Amino acid sequence: MNLPHTPLLLALLAALAPAAQATGQSDTTQAKQLAPVRVQGQTHDDRHGTALDAYGNASLHDTPAAVTVIARKQLDDRQIRTLSELAREDASLGDNYAPVGYYQDIAIRGYPLDLATGLRFNGLTIAGEQPIALEDKQQVEVLKGLAGLQAGVMEPGGVVNFVSKRPADVREVTLGTDSHGSRYGALDAGTWLTPTFGVRANLAWEDIHSYVHHADGRRNFYALAADWRITPDATLELDSDYQASAQRSVSGYQLLGGDALPEQADPTRMLGFEPWQQPVGVHASNTSARLTYALSDEWRLRLAAGHSRSVINDNVAFAYGCFYSPACASGQPGNFFAPNGDYDVYDYRSPDDTRIDDEARAVLEGRFDTGGVSQQLTVGASAFRRLNDQRADVYDYVGTANIVDRDPPYFAPSPNQPGPSERRLTSWQHSLFALDRLHLGEQWQLIAGGRFVRLHERAYGSDGAPERDTRMSRALPQAAVLWQPSEPLTTYLSYSEGLSLGMEAPYWTSNDGQMLPPRLSRQIEAGVKYDLGDALNLTGALFHIRQPYQFAQPDRSAAGFTFVQHGEEVHTGLELGANGRVSDNLSLTASASFIRARAQDTGTSAYEGHQVANVPRLRTAIYADYRLPFAPQLSLLGGWRYASPNVATPDGRVRVAAYHVFDAGLRYATTVGGHALTARLSIDNLFNHFYWRDTGSAYGDSYLFPGAPRLARLSVSYAF
Repeated sequence: MNLPHTPLLLALLAALAPAAQATGQSDTTQAKQLAPVRVQGQTHDDRHGTALDAYGNASLHDTPAAVTVIARKQLDDRQIRTLSELAREDASLGDNYAPVGYYQDIAIRGYPLDLATGLRFNGLTIAGEQPIALEDKQQVEVLKGLAGLQAGVMEPGGVVNFVSKRPADVREVTLGTDSHGSRYGALDAGTWLTPTFGVRANLAWEDIHSYVHHADGRRNFYALAADWRITPDATLELDSDYQASAQRSVSGYQLLGGDALPEQADPTRMLGFEPWQQPVGVHASNTSARLTYALSDEWRLRLAAGHSRSVINDNVAFAYGCFYSPACASGQPGNFFAPNGDYDVYDYRSPDDTRIDDEARAVLEGRFDTGGVSQQLTVGASAFRRLNDQRADVYDYVGTANIVDRDPPYFAPSPNQPGPSERRLTSWQHSLFALDRLHLGEQWQLIAGGRFVRLHERAYGSDGAPERDTRMSRALPQAAVLWQPSEPLTTYLSYSEGLSLGMEAPYWTSNDGQMLPPRLSRQIEAGVKYDLGDALNLTGALFHIRQPYQFAQPDRSAAGFTFVQHGEEVHTGLELGANGRVSDNLSLTASASFIRARAQDTGTSAYEGHQVANVPRLRTAIYADYRLPFAPQLSLLGGWRYASPNVATPDGRVRVAAYHVFDAGLRYATTVGGHALTARLSIDNLFNHFYWRDTGSAYGDSYLFPGAPRLARLSVSYAF
């Protein structure tokens, strides 16, 4: 491993120093510090709060929204390493352009996340163009649906928030491998250096042997968290991480002739591979600071700031379209593979693609009574800046191959070189927000609030000249009513509005490069949450989301299509969930998502009356953990994932088949020399079933990604 010479590394070494042994007094302090992460011991307890501010930092039971919490134990038992693997844990999530070897995106409630604003680290925005490391995360929170108060400008599906581990007295090392020969090592170490100052370090190293030929890679990760109780009323939390990864990116398949599934698809094959293809290298860092100050017993001030930076060296022998294939000469669309399986190979290089997200936020929270009404007030302000710097890329055709080729013929790379780095985007969002929660007696709560967003975004061409200047202001209201007839039961009805940016027209449309205007989304949601004691939580949510529909509309232009906003994309769905202990030995995490996704009033009748592409009508996800009564150290793990047939074209004529995928595993927990030892075996896709996991689009083009074949992982964790 190449260790960076940074202050972070010095802090990591200090955290691991043997001189930092806790005293009896610090032991007491450590026990108090573990309380905020007690979700580790009660994986499914729905009463814990989140790091999200959308509903006043309330407990999940009092939050009028569907929120899924994936705890550390589940991440460990499932041995989850990527965002795409994380999406399997909830039926409302799905892949959306998540290639092996590349940073990944997912969809929530059928809407892809905007990588500029959809991913959070301790509640602060991070650059989504990075592989997200999970070794230093205590839990992952998925806020489903519109969260205009939380995020301002975002896609309507929701946001994903990663919550970091906090300082604790812990020393644990994990070693692992898999059925392809990968090697993995991780260290989790923390202590309280004084009764008021603690640190926690997480380090990981991975030598990746991918199931896709030629796609092996590597990854180094370093993270440090620190808590400082400055006074009894003031606490400062610091987090910083750095990750370097390198792995060849795997191109997706495309429909043959735009209307047929490729029958010769092989998930282990790298389309377009050329020996000169370099790995995609990503160097990413995320840093945040959060200060909480108790002004009184009823009021507190929270200040937070974060910086996220991702530098991508994008390299790929990219398999795309068939413009240069003779099989496309007879009027076949060039932006799909040819009917006979031909595809073009492009030498694509875009080094030093830099994405920077900076955010600062101030929040004041308090309680007071007005007559017989108890109120909880949240007011705040935030500023968010996003910068994109890119070099003029190389994107040159080098040859044509066919999907039946195990490896394509050799094609010489392009002699051209990338140009100098230029600023491509400067985006500012300034926001003011407020939320008031009124307790009307013992059973009713009323929530009303809103966020005022001022957006200023400038985009520049490859020559540095301004191409677009977007300025707008918008008030985004949010309201909800909760009825709690008994302590275990919460029902709610909510209304939210959100704003998302328009997309850029693909190059194969008549308005190539045009950026469409921002879109306003609206959501109505009704839900119920019921706690069966402290053991099992049941949830249900019915939602209706509307957003202007963006698509390439067929017309009589020379290109044959024009990228437009016309009509609406409407998602109406039902989500059900059960999480917790069914019995003393059986724990269950189960979810189901039913979505009716339609385009309507588009002016293109062929695109209406059927399911929207890459939104299965039905998804289910079940994961069970059964501890053997006669051998309590041993637990059987099992899972089942299902998705109904998935549309692959805007006109609904082509769909991929439904799939069932079964997972299995074992966990063995014991002690060796008085120290805890846990061995885990997980097998994904137990029956090695072929399926299409993703029929989504990226940058206006449609792709097909096959699911991963059977993969077994083995790890051993030892607390020393």
